[in-house]
Amino acid sequence: GRASHWASTARWLSERYRAVGLDQRGHGRSDKPAEGPYTREAYVGDAEAAIEQLGLGPVTVVGHAMGALTGWQLAAKRPDLVRALVICDMRASALGAASQREWTDWFASWPLPFATLADVRKWFGEDDPWVERPNPSRGEFYAEVMTETEDGWRPVFSRRQMLRSRATWVFDAHWEELAQVRCPALVLRGLDGELGRAEAQEMVRVLPRGQYAEVADAGHLVHYDQPEGWRAAVEPFLEQLAEDPRGDREPVAP
Repeated sequence: GRASHWASTARWLSERYRAVGLDQRGHGRSDKPAEGPYTREAYVGDAEAAIEQLGLGPVTVVGHAMGALTGWQLAAKRPDLVRALVICDMRASALGAASQREWTDWFASWPLPFATLADVRKWFGEDDPWVERPNPSRGEFYAEVMTETEDGWRPVFSRRQMLRSRATWVFDAHWEELAQVRCPALVLRGLDGELGRAEAQEMVRVLPRGQYAEVADAGHLVHYDQPEGWRAAVEPFLEQLAEDPRGDREPVAP
């Protein structure tokens, strides 16, 4: 993922709030140091530094997948910086070694380089073995993380670095840190995503101020699959915060 994936969300957020998108290290246009570190501490520290350097805190943090984990670890570590939290399609339970092997095999299966962006969209939207049925929005999502090189289109990130990054969190459960999040938190899932309803509702129960929402006809990439459904789920949560006397803070999306 990268900050540009949040462009459509940022447009409607900007009608009322200041929206800041963060490319974490190794992602998008941010630096990609060969040796990292690509640890949980580093990612949380990056988000922490961005909020402090921009003078934004406390903010509402909107995070998807690993970005959502970064969000709740930041909220647990620095409650003074995080006023509220949106957790989109991220599990608190350990994914385990099987998940890491699957991602390793999946990255190896990418037919790089792609000759054209149309080939990128077709492979990730239709031909990728991970795709159960044609999904144009998935193709668009991955086209956004490709860049043109001398021999064709390649990812803007290092797949090796992404696997190193995943290895720092997929083997562990994150319930304890979730329980330390004291601010209002929305746990949101796509009905066909990676976060199941039972686990999502247990996450809401563990969160001291948790709420639950789901988006129909959406997979893991909720904000791409169903942008209107995504907005319809998130906007009421933000409006609740705005009714609070302290509700004039700015969202930031890692």
